[in-house]
Amino acid sequence: RTLTLATTLFFMIGGYWLLRSLKDTVLISLCGVQAIPKAKMLSVFVVLGVVSVYNHLLDSSIPKHQLFYVFGTFYFLFFTVIAFMLMDPHLGLANKYQSESRILGWVSYCSIESFGSVMVSLFWSFANSNITLETAKASYGVMVATAQLGSIMGPAIVKVYAQHWGVAQCYLLGALALLLLQGTMFLYIRKYGTSEARAEKTEQDAKAAAGDTSAPPKKKKERAGILEGLVLFWNYNYVKGIFAISCLFMVEVTIVDFTLKVLAKEFFSEEYPCEITNPDCYNAETQEFGLTEEATNAMASFMGLFGVATNSLSFIFSLMGTSAVIRYLGLRLTLLLFPSLCLIVIIVVRLYPTLYVVFFAMIMLKANSYALNNPTKELLYQPTSSAVRYKAKSWIDIFGARGSKALGSVVTNAFSDSAQNLVANGSLVGMAVSCFLIWNARFMGKKFEEYTESGYIVGEDDNPESKNIQMAIEQNDSDDTSCAIMEDEESDKKEGDEGNKPLQKKAEIALV
Repeated sequence: RTLTLATTLFFMIGGYWLLRSLKDTVLISLCGVQAIPKAKMLSVFVVLGVVSVYNHLLDSSIPKHQLFYVFGTFYFLFFTVIAFMLMDPHLGLANKYQSESRILGWVSYCSIESFGSVMVSLFWSFANSNITLETAKASYGVMVATAQLGSIMGPAIVKVYAQHWGVAQCYLLGALALLLLQGTMFLYIRKYGTSEARAEKTEQDAKAAAGDTSAPPKKKKERAGILEGLVLFWNYNYVKGIFAISCLFMVEVTIVDFTLKVLAKEFFSEEYPCEITNPDCYNAETQEFGLTEEATNAMASFMGLFGVATNSLSFIFSLMGTSAVIRYLGLRLTLLLFPSLCLIVIIVVRLYPTLYVVFFAMIMLKANSYALNNPTKELLYQPTSSAVRYKAKSWIDIFGARGSKALGSVVTNAFSDSAQNLVANGSLVGMAVSCFLIWNARFMGKKFEEYTESGYIVGEDDNPESKNIQMAIEQNDSDDTSCAIMEDEESDKKEGDEGNKPLQKKAEIALV
């Protein structure tokens, strides 16, 4: 069971990272490097549309496992069509005239972005629904490790074979991975079934044993308000702090990432120059130079190397033990590590804006965001209600991250005329964001300790106990803490409730 699901995730993540290693190269070759910031902004709206369709299908009567076939088949056919169009001499990569009017580049970019948002979320939702807690504890480590191998092998294929096979052929291989994941999911369903089918069979058996053969009435799902997550975000500063830690570093990553793409394009354009006499890459009418086929394939190989290095380093960090770092330093200090690293990286990029310096800077940012920032941000959800963990979190993870990338793209689009201008101005924005994240990490570390010690749950203000706890915290944070201390002592005397002991301890700490 675990091996079958892990294989499904392997093909999913491997195919995604293979295509992700190609998406920027395809867009640059067809539309130019200046199109990347605009494509990131456009992808926010595309993902919003696809996720809306996804949520609508989740609320429908379609069995959840069949959504793998629906979305898997759709993306397989879609990416296959794109791959063959990239092979076309006029529409595809053979036509080296770069223009933002070439729709194929935009379609390729946004479809890969939406695939990554929907399919991974669908997999984990399915796994959480069909595996017991005991099985999950034993098997999720294997599944995540298998996914990491897929995230390394996908870019490795691009690194090794892009210059021999060509970008379009590698793209087609990524599409085939989506067919394979449907095959492994079909094998899983055929052998183990689903929790939905088992529950329905159990209900039918119980009714048959009771002599009732009538069909049970189907209950309608109650749909949660789509804006409820945003309301929670607006009402609680703690949730805003989680959003900042989860997403705002993406502004800096987007700036450094675009700097890497600009420098890579300049480097490979010089390495494989386009001559005026070459009509395949030089447009005589506009007098603009495009990328030669050799430069396109070399850049795709370079981005494949980036994917391999990033995911390998992240895998090593995970094996070394992110949890050990958190246990040794505590969450409060660990929260400060990543934004401090972001500040150091952006300063180094500003001082030494060369291709391989920016390359290693991006590797450090990406690997540590996966291995260090992601686990710590998930821990911050512990003192929150289920509404915050599911409704607010979905908005933060999907749209908050995309919105931060779009915000970073606004900066890169404003300074995309040259690498020097981008580094000079974009680095200032990155340093400002890093400084804010360091301040936010201190705030969140303090609040996390206060809430976990006191037992306060963010998002449960309707609960009278949570209201009292929050009031005590606010009073203890003020200059005059005697009121809170007296209230805690009186409450302990009157009720003798064990649940108030954390409040008494907090009041004693505040008094000292």
